[in-house]
Amino acid sequence: QVQLVESGGGTVQAGDSLRLSCVASGRTFVYYAMGWFRQAPGKEREFVAAIGRIGGSITYRDSVKGRFTISRDNAKNTLYLQMNSLKPEDTAVYFCAANPSGSAYESTSYDFWGQGTQVTVSS
Repeated sequence: QVQLVESGGGTVQAGDSLRLSCVASGRTFVYYAMGWFRQAPGKEREFVAAIGRIGGSITYRDSVKGRFTISRDNAKNTLYLQMNSLKPEDTAVYFCAANPSGSAYESTSYDFWGQGTQVTVSS
């Protein structure tokens, strides 16, 4: 069992930056690849970014490439998402999730999820 707690969301203006954090507890953090997903009102949850167990195998959805950076600190059991040049279409609840195996892009690969943190970007 892994418990995940996100933080760092907020309301910002277009062009601003935010850094999301996700602290894990329970089973060993390094056992899991990790991902960020987001869900906007009335839309399905979508993949944002993922990172492998020791920090490799990084992948992003096309719309955030060059603006978002995923990273992890296994010594601190923490996952990060640095979001720069935010756009109104980035507005969503952002979730971190732990993936023991399987496709980084599919939410069904992830066994454990945080409660989410709201990111709102105004134009």
